[in-house]
Amino acid sequence: MKRQHDSLIVRTMSRMLIPLAQLFACYVLFFGQYGPGGGFVAGVIWTTSLILTFLVFGLKSPQGRLVERMLHGDGAGLIIFVGVGGLCLIGGGEFLNYHHLEIPGLEAAERRYVGIVLTQIGVAADVAVTGISIVVSLAFHDTQREYHV
Repeated sequence: MKRQHDSLIVRTMSRMLIPLAQLFACYVLFFGQYGPGGGFVAGVIWTTSLILTFLVFGLKSPQGRLVERMLHGDGAGLIIFVGVGGLCLIGGGEFLNYHHLEIPGLEAAERRYVGIVLTQIGVAADVAVTGISIVVSLAFHDTQREYHV
């Protein structure tokens, strides 16, 4: 996992499949309120594409550096989620009651849609970063040392 995979076929197929998986994650994220899907599922699909990137190209490649840089945005999803809920509270409603989300120039239905999409983006970002951090921490876990609690 720390170095690039040896097979040219695996690298070539991964270069084609990873963007498709990420595009599908965006589709599931933005159209999740109309059918099965949403933030959690999109985050899991995005995580899977990044894990494949990490496994095929290694952590030292430019693609692997993207996976490593993504770990720095760990709290971004939570900030988005709580920020949308806080804006609903400031608007006079309950937490995540999108009807009270104050966005000038938008009707109530449009405000609900924007609130749902922003919340789902926050959930997807949090799920993706959490999944990547688990995989990276397991990949660099030293199994030869014994840990005492």
